[in-house]
Amino acid sequence: MTAAEREAIEAFRRDVVEPSMTKLVIIDFWAEWCGPCKALTPLLDKIAAAYADKGVVLAKIDTDKNQFIAAQFQIRSIPTVYAMFEGQLVADLTSARTESALRTMLDQILRQLPIQTEEAKAEAEIEPLIAMAEQVLADGDGLRALGIFDQLIEMAPDHPDVLSGRIRALIASGRPDDAEAAIATLPETVAKLPEISRAQSALALAREAKPVDDLAGLAATVAANPADMAARYELAGGQMAAGDRDAAADTLLAMIADDRDWDESAARQRLLKLFEVVGLEDPWVSAQRRRLSAILFG
Repeated sequence: MTAAEREAIEAFRRDVVEPSMTKLVIIDFWAEWCGPCKALTPLLDKIAAAYADKGVVLAKIDTDKNQFIAAQFQIRSIPTVYAMFEGQLVADLTSARTESALRTMLDQILRQLPIQTEEAKAEAEIEPLIAMAEQVLADGDGLRALGIFDQLIEMAPDHPDVLSGRIRALIASGRPDDAEAAIATLPETVAKLPEISRAQSALALAREAKPVDDLAGLAATVAANPADMAARYELAGGQMAAGDRDAAADTLLAMIADDRDWDESAARQRLLKLFEVVGLEDPWVSAQRRRLSAILFG
């Protein structure tokens, strides 16, 4: 092996093989005299730029200057375009000569490969912090949760979970007006996201579930007169305002069992809002849903 061949191999390892360990490398075999190659170059440059945030990079191999590398890949005509991942060829892209064809092929390839993009890395870093903030919020410490979410906003200002969490932390901190103002500033497309709907439900509950000065006295009144559904509904609101979701769910479920249609199913609607605020995937919500289903369909 000549010195030139060793140099070509080292350059190929550095510029193609090593990047392919974490990214999808498009390898463009071309030559200066090749007209079709020159016509394809702007398209490959455009696609590489468009897919950069998805973990795609472009490497160009001049077959005249890298004849040893071209021979190893058995390049018989140019342009030839391959895709490499983890040091292995995963696709032949040569037949794709239009932007739509290249995008279609790349999308299919990327769906099958475990490429960790910069966006995915950032998401992986922030997820534990969001989970921590959510746990603090669930534990009833709204002010501390708000402090964490304020820091997360600086890291990921457009993250739906962070936006939702901060709004719900404002509500838990006794600042519903600030929460409403925060929702009002969101773009319409963001405001329609499920995460923001969760925050909007939390605000609606905060507006209607007023604190009760004498919760124990109201509970005694309800116990003495269970037929007073309005008092039971007020009790559920007071329990939610006090952060006792278990007691609130018990009260609302009992109301539904006794009269599911009272006040146009107000108890059920409030319970469903509570589910959304807690989080539909939360185990607590799953348990309460089973109780609700047993009442409605058991």
